[in-house]
Parts: sequence; structure tokens; C-alpha cells
Amino acid sequence: MAEPPADPIEYAARWLVRNYELDSNGHVNNAVYLSWSEEIASRHAEAAGYGRAWSIGRGGGWVIRRSEITHHRPAVYGDEVEVRVRVELVKGVRGVRRTWIRRVADGELLAEVLTEWVWVRLSDGRPAPVPKELLDLADEVTRATLERRR
Repeated sequence: MAEPPADPIEYAARWLVRNYELDSNGHVNNAVYLSWSEEIASRHAEAAGYGRAWSIGRGGGWVIRRSEITHHRPAVYGDEVEVRVRVELVKGVRGVRRTWIRRVADGELLAEVLTEWVWVRLSDGRPAPVPKELLDLADEVTRATLERRR
């Protein structure tokens, strides 16, 4: 029996820090946090039923326009991390996700990543309106995010 789709707004997964993800200081390299935020976004979309096949079927896909990362504490080899993502806004051609990376052992926040995505047409790579189904799914969180910004 197939599992029900994941929550379309929030999703989390855990994994271990691997040796090749470290920099010369023995900390997770800065670029890895960005890779993790992209990985969790992809896992989330697939688990919620709005992944690659769904996007291709609608003639579009998400590309990252901008990422902003705030580092709090370093992760090191062997740490188990929880990577949690939440959709904050889907409007027009854009989507915004926030990702938190925490060490499982003590719950310490290691990094926070804010990523802006743009829905593009596969035919020409140009920005296009996000499919209505996604706009509707994110309507409540989009309104809450815009209200907080006021």
C-alpha cells in the first residue's frame, strides 16, 4: 500500500554529516548547507506529489533565483542533522522556502537558509505563473507571510 502524500507546506528529513562535506577546518563547508536546502526541497516536492514528473506534466519547473544563509554553529563529521523546510510564499512566478538545519543530539540551530525559487517554462526557460494548484495549496501561508512583512 502506498504512503499518503506528505504535507505540501512542511517537511523534514535526517541524515549524517559525511567526511567529504567538510572544509579544511573540519566543519561542514558553506556550500553544503545550500546543497542540503536544495535536496530537502526536492525530497519535499516528491513526497508531497509535486515533484519532477508533476512539474514536467505542467510544462515547467522550479529554479533557484536567490539563496541567503545564516550560519549559527558548525556541523562536524558524524553529526546527525535534521533538515526541515517550510514553504513561506507562492505568488506570481515565485516561491519562497525557509530551511532550518539542526543538530539532532541537542537541537542546536546550525544554519537557516532562505531560498527564492522561480517557476520557469521548460520550452524557453522564461518565468511563468506558478500553477494554480500550488498557489491554492500555499494560499494560507502566503497570506500569513505577507501580513508579517507589513
